[in-house]
Amino acid sequence: MSDNQNLLAEQRRALILEEVRRRGGARVNELTRKLSVSDMTVRRDLDALARQGALEKVHGGAVPVAEASTHEPGFEAKSSLELSAKEDIARAAATMAQPGSAIALSGGTTTFALARHLLDVPHLTVVTNSVRVADVFHAAQRAQGQGPGGRPGAATVVLTGGVRTPSDSLVGSVADAAIRSLHFDALFLGVHGISVEAGLSTPNLAEAETNRHFVGSARRVIVVADHTKWGTVGLSSFASLDQVDTLVTDSGMPPQARAEIRERLPELVVAGEQEEPGEETPLRDL
Repeated sequence: MSDNQNLLAEQRRALILEEVRRRGGARVNELTRKLSVSDMTVRRDLDALARQGALEKVHGGAVPVAEASTHEPGFEAKSSLELSAKEDIARAAATMAQPGSAIALSGGTTTFALARHLLDVPHLTVVTNSVRVADVFHAAQRAQGQGPGGRPGAATVVLTGGVRTPSDSLVGSVADAAIRSLHFDALFLGVHGISVEAGLSTPNLAEAETNRHFVGSARRVIVVADHTKWGTVGLSSFASLDQVDTLVTDSGMPPQARAEIRERLPELVVAGEQEEPGEETPLRDL
């Protein structure tokens, strides 16, 4: 991390959080040297991250938050994390949506990023339980100034009902009933955690049940998850790894984790990374 004077605040904070998580803590003077900014700037960034619940301030620096399996961060707290990774993942995953298909998008900040990349895929039918994802498509329609029906080829969006979670997803019996009655060509699924033992998991019991119905209604399950989700386990598992067809992740995924994933999943896509020459099971170059 060389001269980062001109980084946007959200980018700088993402770098700080990555450093704190990677090393198990960081001191203010270390962060000022790495980011080439003032002590005051770093302290303001730490204050902002602490208010979001992303880290814990201690004397002279910060340490990671020890999250319980029931802790569910809000959408705003998660939206500033791993920004470049989420964009890479979204760009790669968008190529998997076929024009004219029926797809589902679960809630989450990565599927929110994906929604923006899906705006130019024609004639999609999109079912989502994410208020934020639905807003992306509705805003695009309004920007075209054509009201209901939107621009030619624009996605038809179905937002399930339900009870709103901290991550702005709709869950519960109403959402579950709507999803059970539908069939999707592909599901793009954001997750709180993914591991060999627990599979896909979330801290929210109601969201776990809604996600089970999503998985059960899809011909193809595509998980979109950055490398920080690997090894994280929430309170409730809702799918095993053998129910996943494709994992789209970023280049931060460690080599050992990649090997474990390739043993268990039909397809691993590492977004924003060149293929490794001589690899027996090459990663897709996206």
